[in-house]
Amino acid sequence: MSENTMNEAKLGGRFTFPGTSLTVQRIGYGAMQLAGPGVWGPPKDPDDAVAVLREAVAAGVNHIDTSDFYGPHLTNQIIRQALHPYPAGLVIATKLGARRPPDQSWQPAISPQDLTAGVHDNLRNLGLEALDIVNYRVMGSGHGLQEGSIAEQVTVLADLRRKGLIRHIGLSNVTAAQVTEAQAITDIVCVQNNYNLAYRHDDALIDDLARQGIAYVPFFPLGGFTPLQSSTLLGVADRVGAKPMQVALAWLLHRSPNILLIPGTSSVAHLRENLAAGQLKLSPQTLEELNGIAAATVAVEH
Repeated sequence: MSENTMNEAKLGGRFTFPGTSLTVQRIGYGAMQLAGPGVWGPPKDPDDAVAVLREAVAAGVNHIDTSDFYGPHLTNQIIRQALHPYPAGLVIATKLGARRPPDQSWQPAISPQDLTAGVHDNLRNLGLEALDIVNYRVMGSGHGLQEGSIAEQVTVLADLRRKGLIRHIGLSNVTAAQVTEAQAITDIVCVQNNYNLAYRHDDALIDDLARQGIAYVPFFPLGGFTPLQSSTLLGVADRVGAKPMQVALAWLLHRSPNILLIPGTSSVAHLRENLAAGQLKLSPQTLEELNGIAAATVAVEH
């Protein structure tokens, strides 16, 4: 078995974004935690940040999720320092839709001028001539969804794609209706939303995207768990000899073949734990028990 084939098996298999030549391992890396506390300023140890990125790529990761508003600017600069010139086959996905003023808050940046400037910031700080994938992120309340038209913003990105600055377009923090609206304007290759064992509001959307061959990229794999749900997850993890995060990630890989993972960390040791989730096999009985975590949530809500 070749090293590449071994990496594919370890990292959950491969996925090709629809209508593209971009094929990635299903476990990637999210770069948000490379910045300082609050996703602001430089990391405590810049050498550690570089080491994590290089370790990820050495392990076979070829999908990195980032944004120029992480830091701001610094996360992309660290990626460039660690990995440029980029290895063949590395896919860097970034996102637009926010800005970070000096008060360290998160503010919408959704005008055509904001979006165009954001593309150029990403290009400059990553050292690229074109961006592989740009996700338009809708800035709701916290990580909540916000209904409303995104046609203007998606149209701007589609124009930047025609100009050759963007290769492919995705969406982040969106509703199913917003996905449909965007698809009427341009091809969408991925959707990035809050989804995990305990928060499964996007089940129908994931299945619909899977039928279309579109990637679904969940964030916050352990976000929003109640103590009871955490206890159930911990029990399963103990039984299968894994960490709770590994089980949560493995469940996502089992959930649907179009799901891609981007767990983030600033620690090489934690990175290795996350990547090992790709080798964790969950029995039908274990999957059923884990599915009960979300069912418990529904029971509590009603």
